[in-house]
Amino acid sequence: MPQQDFILVSGLSGSGKSTVLQALEDQGYYCVDNLPATLLVDFGGQLARRDACSMLAAVSIDVRNREFLAALPQALIELRERHALRPRILFLEADEGTLLRRFSETRRRHPLTDDLAPALGESLLTVLRREREMVQLLADVADKRLDTSQINTHQLRLRVQAWSLASRHYGGLVLLLQSFAYKKGIPLDSDFVFDLRALPNPHYDPALRGLTGRDVAVRDFLARSPEAVSAFHSLRAFLQGWLAPFAQEHRNYVTVSLGCTGGQHRSVYMVEALAQELAGMGQRVLVQHRELDITETLS
Repeated sequence: MPQQDFILVSGLSGSGKSTVLQALEDQGYYCVDNLPATLLVDFGGQLARRDACSMLAAVSIDVRNREFLAALPQALIELRERHALRPRILFLEADEGTLLRRFSETRRRHPLTDDLAPALGESLLTVLRREREMVQLLADVADKRLDTSQINTHQLRLRVQAWSLASRHYGGLVLLLQSFAYKKGIPLDSDFVFDLRALPNPHYDPALRGLTGRDVAVRDFLARSPEAVSAFHSLRAFLQGWLAPFAQEHRNYVTVSLGCTGGQHRSVYMVEALAQELAGMGQRVLVQHRELDITETLS
């Protein structure tokens, strides 16, 4: 299988771009952080002249190079016309509260914060909003938008590696099934979201409250529920009906999120059940339980 891919990594400061570049570098990508605007097309020319079977490269773009953002639309046109290259754009984002907390914890200065402005507080919030406006063009045309508010560094690395592998190695579609808690917010990078809060809740059984949907007792509880069985068959049929058309349209990564109140029992159970069923049919599946901090790959 040819190993070729060219990725532009962009997004908000503090959203995890450095982690993404490290994850891609571990997969054999040649990574350039904040390449000057004047060199992007020339860099693409160097890639085009290399052996096409070994072209793996990633370049980060952000507000540290403000001229780059303004020149990017023309640079993308030149890459296509002069070198027949269409880089995939991965855009990282996070909510304002998460970004404020990350800058506070690391004591880093935002690249748009001038030397006279305080590093934290309301002025940082203003800077974050200004940055979001500046990079909105990239967000609008991104091939993949990934919200990192509720995932840790390890989960981000796995998500990015699965996304990059899907297009250049698997030759087919990778399905991410993730469980989450509604009380902590819906994952913003979801392609489909399903609400499982109408199913019987094991939380109200004292013997099951401290367990998760990966435990046998919880699985047995929900497997005896007609509502849960019906939901499983409906979701399986939906995914089987829609994954093939996505693959035919050359989509290589689809994210399906299943939520319940606490992200511990019902959503975890359903993700596990669907993942095992679909993986047994040959579908490549990545499982993430957001509130349990678990990420696994099934094939």
